[in-house]
Amino acid sequence: MTGDSTELEEILAEVRRIEAEAHDLVTGVLAGGYSSMFRGSGIEFHELREYVEGDDPRSVDWNVTARQGRPFVKDFVEERDRTMLFLFDMSPSMRGGFGAWSARGLGVRILACFALAANQSDDKIGLIGFSDDVVHFVPTRKGIRHTLRILRDCLHRTAPAKHTDIASALSYAIKALHRRATILLVSDFIESCPETELAACARHHDLVAVRVSTPETTSVPRGLFRLRDPETGRMRLVDGQDQSVRAAAAVRLAEWREHCDETFRRAAIDVIDAAVPMTPNLDAIALPVLGFYRSRARTRRRARSR
Repeated sequence: MTGDSTELEEILAEVRRIEAEAHDLVTGVLAGGYSSMFRGSGIEFHELREYVEGDDPRSVDWNVTARQGRPFVKDFVEERDRTMLFLFDMSPSMRGGFGAWSARGLGVRILACFALAANQSDDKIGLIGFSDDVVHFVPTRKGIRHTLRILRDCLHRTAPAKHTDIASALSYAIKALHRRATILLVSDFIESCPETELAACARHHDLVAVRVSTPETTSVPRGLFRLRDPETGRMRLVDGQDQSVRAAAAVRLAEWREHCDETFRRAAIDVIDAAVPMTPNLDAIALPVLGFYRSRARTRRRARSR
């Protein structure tokens, strides 16, 4: 019992640290980005009024115009309520990493930035944890206690599965959400990158992929070391000094990354790429999120100028 209590205290302490880090970022360099980047769940009718010069002719209500003998237009406003659902990879591969944090640790930190920003905007958030299937579901709600619970669950819950199935999580999300929402899919995408399900989800919702990578998933470290496959548990001795080993690994890693990049493009979804640093560094959290905000801002400016 003492061991369980100590572990829980450590998890709660880590949640508080992550909350503090994310809070500093959300109120600092990332301030204002959240509300401007994510729209509400749709538009609703606001009022019917007389046409004035400059109104969009497409908004004219021709039935009322014919009855009144003068032009009337319909005004619509965007619904302000937003829902954000986090799809978080809880498979064993997310616990690995040679850097300052595990892939999971970086993923939780980026998730925390969006979760706290959503809380400040009084938006609802929820969680789907997955591995080879959906293993955890937290319905969407508001409030800081709910937000901290989601962070704790992402840190604490594990799924001892032998593979990762992102497709099942995406299908579950489509069924669970009855209105348009923003979905952040957090994963290392080492094993699974299903184009069909990604595209299907993106048609219904604003889907953003958060791809977290650790140093060993981008290049082979130098030296002789043992690697354990977190999904299968198998151990393998790797000679990182061998140039042929490094070259072969580099080719495979690059090919898979290019495959995922092309899948994301075809599915028409935005991607936040985040790499685990070798030492703790808040820029590893802030810069990917800030880059995403700026990319969306450019896209919206281009859309308005057409």
